[in-house]
Amino acid sequence: MSDTPSPSVELDDQLCFALYAASRAVTARYRPMLDRMGLTYPQYLVMMLLWETDGQTVGQLGSRLALDSGTLSPLLKRLTTAGLVTRHRRVDDERSVSIQLTAEGKALQSQALQVSDEMIGALGLTIAEFDHLKAELRTLTDRVAADGNTAPA
Repeated sequence: MSDTPSPSVELDDQLCFALYAASRAVTARYRPMLDRMGLTYPQYLVMMLLWETDGQTVGQLGSRLALDSGTLSPLLKRLTTAGLVTRHRRVDDERSVSIQLTAEGKALQSQALQVSDEMIGALGLTIAEFDHLKAELRTLTDRVAADGNTAPA
């Protein structure tokens, strides 16, 4: 007897559907909080990376978020138009564009802490469950990415 799941075409047996449904539910839960901040979920992810380390390049952001420049560039343009970031060609490499938070962009970080706190509460997980779930999802991402042509998230 095998220790792996049996092949199936039933929707409820599919891990991909469970991940898809969970992702949609979590993103939907974020939406009203991010609307108050004036951000979409992908913009929020970019802002989180910039709050971690300001001045990252478009390439660094794209790599971390597994987004290509065709997806990331319009997103960054909207953040620039909103006055949350500035974009500058790097002096040491003119092909590279550095993204900097504005004062308004930095100020949103305190609201992001409230969003994080609310989401943690909504999940209702213990610290151990929270850490375990993140670790399992990262392992899943790494295994799928290593076996296919997708970039790890």
